[in-house]
Amino acid sequence: MLKSECSLVGISATRNRSRIWMSFPLDMESLAWKSRFQVAYTLGIIITLSCPIIQGANILVVPVGGSHWVNMRILIEELKLHGHSITVLYFSNSWYIKEQPDLYQSIVVEMPGSVGNNADRDVMEILVQKALEAFQDGWFPWVKFHSEMMHFIQTCHTWVRNFNIVLYENKKLLKQLENAHFDLVLTDPGFPTGAMLAHYLKLPSVFNIRWLITGDPHFLLAPSPSSYIPIPSSHLTDKMSFLQRTQNVILNVFQMYISKFFILPIYNELCHRYLGPDTDIETIHLRADVWLLRTDFIFEFPRPTMPNIVYIGGFQCKPSKPLEAEFEELIQSSGEHGIIVMSLGTLVSSLPMHITMKIAEAFAQVPQKVIWRYEGKIPPNIGNNTLLTKWIPQNDLLGHPKTRAFVAHGGTNGVFEAIYHGVPVVGMPLLFDQFDNLFKLEIRGAAKVIYVSTMESTDLLQALNEVINNTSYRDNMQKLSALHRDQPESPMERAIFWIEYVARHKGAAHLRSEFYRLPWYAYYCVDVIFFLLSVLLMFTILTVLLLKKLCHIAWKKKQKIQ
Repeated sequence: MLKSECSLVGISATRNRSRIWMSFPLDMESLAWKSRFQVAYTLGIIITLSCPIIQGANILVVPVGGSHWVNMRILIEELKLHGHSITVLYFSNSWYIKEQPDLYQSIVVEMPGSVGNNADRDVMEILVQKALEAFQDGWFPWVKFHSEMMHFIQTCHTWVRNFNIVLYENKKLLKQLENAHFDLVLTDPGFPTGAMLAHYLKLPSVFNIRWLITGDPHFLLAPSPSSYIPIPSSHLTDKMSFLQRTQNVILNVFQMYISKFFILPIYNELCHRYLGPDTDIETIHLRADVWLLRTDFIFEFPRPTMPNIVYIGGFQCKPSKPLEAEFEELIQSSGEHGIIVMSLGTLVSSLPMHITMKIAEAFAQVPQKVIWRYEGKIPPNIGNNTLLTKWIPQNDLLGHPKTRAFVAHGGTNGVFEAIYHGVPVVGMPLLFDQFDNLFKLEIRGAAKVIYVSTMESTDLLQALNEVINNTSYRDNMQKLSALHRDQPESPMERAIFWIEYVARHKGAAHLRSEFYRLPWYAYYCVDVIFFLLSVLLMFTILTVLLLKKLCHIAWKKKQKIQ
């Protein structure tokens, strides 16, 4: 429910003004009254304009854990400052999501089994190890890794499917959600639980999104010609040769095949069971009112988009704050050389020791001081210039004027923080979209990418020296930073506005294309093409028959004359 304070002051004053002017004759007394009224009216207007509009939407948040939760939590904190009531629904062993009554109410769904934070972290460590082995051993292990990755992803979706079953079989919880009278559902559709729940509760939905279960959301929502829209992770740009376009089409077909036959059926069966026989997961996604997409066209290639896609890339970025004494003292001791910051994000805390030692060896040879977010056994060859710590204020360090380079795995959050602060990147991609993110930075001349599975310490040392000493990297990144910051409002302000917009208007159907209601043959105009070809064929046949008839008549006349 939305409400505003002090909004009736101006109206009341206007009505009083009408009554005063009608009740008194034009004499000295009436002039005195008019003067008093004008002062009161002016004060009323000032008070009205100075009173803040307090948005009090009742929002149900259905997040995804891990690094996705980091993004959602930042958005929740800002929504709380705007006066909204937040309820977060998550399963009992969610990674990083904990009860926090001062920020949001929690609805915790108990899940059978013992999958927890440590188990999740172990799975990620195993997955990283397989990725490193695949890069190291050549083509066939790489194919094997992709097969195992697909199995891992399918296992995750199967687990989410089981979570949804537990949710929909809990009739008491569903009734509780219905009686809460939420204004909208804010969800990350990396897993579709929130999108399905919004459909079930018949509520408007806003997506805080980077990826769908089928990949880049643009490919579902907007026209995406393979001639100049590269498939993510293809290492192709929007300028493709004939062979590259052929490769892109093949990859597009392969991705559609994987989605249609391996991922979508997992959720379509649930949709048919709980949401109706004519419902499927892609249709539910397409019914979302607004998509808050965590990217920016200084980072993405230009492409067609839709009116309900709102780009909020870098919404979590903010000016740096003063650092704690431990970090500030180390930075100031670096002198003119400055510092290097390294972090592998929230999913990967450390790498195998033989790789960690190569990184430590390279760091020990640079003149900069190094602040390295690291958990695990300390490498024996760590240099005196390197600080290992389990936590770093990453945004504040990147915003420090003495930061010279950021060694990162290429996660979206870290990439946008580097862009925001204009810090060039040495990239070490490991999993998922990290390869694609760093590739886009590298082709813009703002990053140098190395692959840790085949890396020697000299490779990292050379990359660091190139990124730090070749000023083009910093210049290119600062250009991206200037473009990113040059906006009429911040990405966070844009995100909050559109969430409140959907709450105020109980949806935004006027921004949503209705193409998802069309069958495939109507969307691609196959029926129209068939009709026009049929008309053309009939016209051609009739023309041929008519000409044949005319020729026959002319031939007969010629025979009679002869």
